[in-house]
Amino acid sequence: MVLSCVPGALALGALVLCAVTIRPDGAREPGASSTEQAAARHYAARPHIVPRRVWLAGTETYHRDPVRYADRVEAVFLHHTDTPNRYDCADAPRIIRTLYAGQAGAKEWDDIGYNFLVDRCGNVYEGRAGGVDRPVIGAHTQGFNKNTTGIAAIGTFTEGTPVPRAMTEAIASVAAWKLGPAGVDPRGHVRLVSSNSLSRFPAGTEASFSAISGHRDGYETYCPGLALMSQLPWIRDRAAELQGRSR
Repeated sequence: MVLSCVPGALALGALVLCAVTIRPDGAREPGASSTEQAAARHYAARPHIVPRRVWLAGTETYHRDPVRYADRVEAVFLHHTDTPNRYDCADAPRIIRTLYAGQAGAKEWDDIGYNFLVDRCGNVYEGRAGGVDRPVIGAHTQGFNKNTTGIAAIGTFTEGTPVPRAMTEAIASVAAWKLGPAGVDPRGHVRLVSSNSLSRFPAGTEASFSAISGHRDGYETYCPGLALMSQLPWIRDRAAELQGRSR
């Protein structure tokens, strides 16, 4: 496997860095940037991810434009799907197919908008096509889709709704894994530039976000619901722990 030496060209298990030599003992020769060094130190394991072909089985696929990629993933936006909570987890693929049909079919989007979806049992599903290991540009947070990943919790999480721990654990694991290559601390903040004035920020405006934020932080919406918003501090701390960061 050959990877070009550009920002974001990091693959799980094969870290390729410009002008950096990694010795057999794992030590790094001088020349690595602080971001690259942070990524190496805080590289979380990839969680198990159910591939698209599982939930797409036997389903009509819609035309998609060419997949677009960013340089890296600097932030995670959390969503909920605004669907019923009382479902059997074996039925999650059908729910995802319904979401896909609504977004890529009825609304004529190029694909499902979310990069990943998580059910209440903690199963993680590949959403948008393009490769789970790559920084695929989604359609989940208007104005802030570039250099971010969208994770959707399957269900509706308005205030007072119980949020399964298996779900928040899975969200934290995906966030830790995706933020690791860019050296981003899940408890920290990042600066993103809005690409669309329909977001909370005019196009071209630089805004500060928590590395793991809710959809409502970037767009005028109730998503992902107050119950999930209240879980964000725990998710950030857990993601940092999974990256091996000290408290």
